[in-house]
Amino acid sequence: MSTPSSSSIGQTIKRLSERELVALFALLTSLTALSLDAMLPAFPNIAESLAITDYQKTQWIVSAMILGMVFGEIVFGPLSDAIGRKKSIILGIGIYIIGSVIALSATSITMFLVGRMIQGFGVAGPKIASRALIRDMYKGAAMARIMSFVMMVFMLVPLLAPSIGLLVLQVADWRWIFVLLIVQASLAGLWLMLRQPETLTKENRIALNRKRLIKDVILIISRRDVMAFTLLLGAIFGGLMLHISTAQSLFQDVYDTGDRFPLFFAMLAIGSSVISFSNGKIVQRVGMLACVTMALTILLTASCLLLGLSFFYNGVPPFILFMALGMVMFSCLGMIFGNVNAMAMEPLGKTAGLGASLISSLSSLIAIVFSTLIGQFYDFTVMPLASGFVVLTLIALVSLVYGNRYRDTE
Repeated sequence: MSTPSSSSIGQTIKRLSERELVALFALLTSLTALSLDAMLPAFPNIAESLAITDYQKTQWIVSAMILGMVFGEIVFGPLSDAIGRKKSIILGIGIYIIGSVIALSATSITMFLVGRMIQGFGVAGPKIASRALIRDMYKGAAMARIMSFVMMVFMLVPLLAPSIGLLVLQVADWRWIFVLLIVQASLAGLWLMLRQPETLTKENRIALNRKRLIKDVILIISRRDVMAFTLLLGAIFGGLMLHISTAQSLFQDVYDTGDRFPLFFAMLAIGSSVISFSNGKIVQRVGMLACVTMALTILLTASCLLLGLSFFYNGVPPFILFMALGMVMFSCLGMIFGNVNAMAMEPLGKTAGLGASLISSLSSLIAIVFSTLIGQFYDFTVMPLASGFVVLTLIALVSLVYGNRYRDTE
């Protein structure tokens, strides 16, 4: 076991070993990615089972969960400061399991989407409170090291999740994917209850106060730099959501990859993981602004090339070109999210906890709006994805310029 940490009032907080801590929180935080990406191979099965005839409606499977997270992230940030990290995580897991049960027993698209929204609301508990819990125990370089280990495991999940979903479909109905998610959530919750002590002592908790919350929210949203970076995050996350929503159809319907879909999906995601791992060293050399500017410029260039090829090849460029440009595009995301989040959080000071929830929630809401609107134009070609990324990256670049203008003046 590693040495114990002391809270701000001098009370000793017992720690798990670093290996156990990383494993526990990787299991908790990976619920989000697994709940999204493991469903992708099951889109046709769900559509058939729930009598969905319009393919665009299958994109709501992703959007509904993100919409639930929008509200969950607003709630669980202040709640974890008021009742403690551990209770917030357990409460979130309980809500998540309720949503999973509703979704797996759904007999209509409406009931299914309600379950997905409840899932999203619940998963925000582990997502938000677990970060705060780690922040309670570790500071500076030690916290960065633990978070990097957690993120390393977390980022492997999107690579494996479609394969997990496909493996379930090989032996069972799509509803068993939700059974698997319930088992993971239950194991993580039980592990947390039995092994992880509460890290926020009662003396350090901040009671929920409506007037104070409203005042802090107004303070945060009045900052033009923070809101510009939030719009940037929302635009790029919207492009990622558009990709996730259409990936199954593009790979299996348009490019006829069949059961190899998870492999090609993982190939697009792996570049982002590699860049994320390297980002720490790169950003120390050139700075966050230069990293984000470079990443957005490359993303825009690659998106324009993909759009041009889509026009030239009547909407379906050769698969090798689609994959090559896709890998370049998604590699850029690994340099954007972490750096822009840090840029948005930098000026918030004592309101950082609420700020993290608000930025995450607003950027998710913006992403839903963008991805849903653009997704309605999906026509079984690459054109909507390519044009969507061009438009959203342009919005992101304008937001970066605007946000940086006010970054040091407010």
